[in-house]
Amino acid sequence: MPPIQPASDQTGKDAHLRTNILVAVLAFAGITDALTQALVYPIVPHLPRYLNASASDTAWTVTVILLCGAVATPVMGRLGDMYGKRRMLLFNVGLLVAGSVICALSDSLAPMIVGRALQGLANGIIPLGVSILRDEVPVARLPMATAVMLGSLGVGAAIGLPASAFIADNVDWHLLFWAGAALAAVAAVLVVMYVPESKVRTGGRVDVTGALGMTAGLVCLLLAISKGEDWGWDSGTTLALFAAALLILPLWGWFELRTSQPMVDLRTAARPVVLFTNLAAVAIGFTLLALQLVLPQLLQLPESTGYGLGTSLVVTGMVLAPQGLVLMAVSPLSARITRLKGPRTALMLGSTVIALGYLLTLVMMSEIWQLIVASCVVATGAGLAYAALPMIIMGAVPLSETTAATSFNALMRAIGNTVASAVAGAIIANMTISFHGARLPSENGLRVVVAIGVAAAAAAFTVALLIPRSRVVNDSQGSLEPLSLGTVTGKPSTDA
Repeated sequence: MPPIQPASDQTGKDAHLRTNILVAVLAFAGITDALTQALVYPIVPHLPRYLNASASDTAWTVTVILLCGAVATPVMGRLGDMYGKRRMLLFNVGLLVAGSVICALSDSLAPMIVGRALQGLANGIIPLGVSILRDEVPVARLPMATAVMLGSLGVGAAIGLPASAFIADNVDWHLLFWAGAALAAVAAVLVVMYVPESKVRTGGRVDVTGALGMTAGLVCLLLAISKGEDWGWDSGTTLALFAAALLILPLWGWFELRTSQPMVDLRTAARPVVLFTNLAAVAIGFTLLALQLVLPQLLQLPESTGYGLGTSLVVTGMVLAPQGLVLMAVSPLSARITRLKGPRTALMLGSTVIALGYLLTLVMMSEIWQLIVASCVVATGAGLAYAALPMIIMGAVPLSETTAATSFNALMRAIGNTVASAVAGAIIANMTISFHGARLPSENGLRVVVAIGVAAAAAAFTVALLIPRSRVVNDSQGSLEPLSLGTVTGKPSTDA
């Protein structure tokens, strides 16, 4: 007969199991969010035929999710801090279900854009999940849990890209969105069953004026950046949007500094730790998307160009998939580095590895296996850096501001994505070759984008150096307190 375990051991095992289930459920929600948003990318070239619309119009299915996601992420984060993170997580998953169903029923452009907008509004799932982990997971396990949550972004894309390409080539494309809706519905049930509601809330009122001002400013800025290449950088529309953003955003900041309960606490955002971490997030967001824009071009350009590899859509998706799996696989390493050396070190190491991956890409562009190796190196660095960013933020803000602060950091990363898309798009569109009467991206143009990726990774490393060192202090519940940047061991430590 096996010995009876002490009650304390049983309690410890139960708590460990509950934590594992919580992390798994939140990671599944994150995977579902990333997968649902990635499903559309392989079918973008076919959307004009599917929806009976022009290519310029169907491009809004990508643009709208970018705009809505950027606006919604900080708003959802603030509402989570005020009214409950689990409640807002369920609301976001519900938006994902609704958006996916509308897309699945769409045969024209308007409902598809509405559905994609709702999916974009659900972008708060990852920051809300990270904030729930801070409230519920013991400090010693928080780096690993956070790394797994951030790694779900990669897994969703890894599954979504090849699956979407395969389904689009073999069955009705509507099935993509039905599958996304089903997964989101499962995620909602799991959240109800296994995710507790946090007792940490700020309360207060919604800063409607601040939310509207931020929305208007961000939409003008991101719309000008994302569509400037299509409309012309010197067109009246693009210049008017940039001018509006330059007018609205400073006024919004002035208002937020003078309201007692702002949508975004700019004083917290101005702290050196938070400020430099957010700047690093912009650079990291730029680095990962730059490669995502180059690889599909290289893979699908005709072999007769001398540098294209002439692969199919499905093969392209399979080549891109390992990046996402690597992003999740490096989670234990990221967590270990964070525990032993601190998240700042993990961020600097991640930036260095990303730069190395881009340098490899510059000399390894002629074979599929070379692109897989180089892109996986970049993904390794991204996995280290992505997991470090929210850990630094969580160590610099009070518990009551966790979701708002991590959501704002996610917004900065999204801005980096947008700028990368605009810069890479402009370079690829202007550095072309003539090929059988068509204009195709030149090899030099693709190399320039990769070189800019190296520069962005170097910028992320430099900014990370500027993040002030601090110390780790743990409260009686074993949770991270503000201003903790050093090692995370579960014990109080001296100055790093």
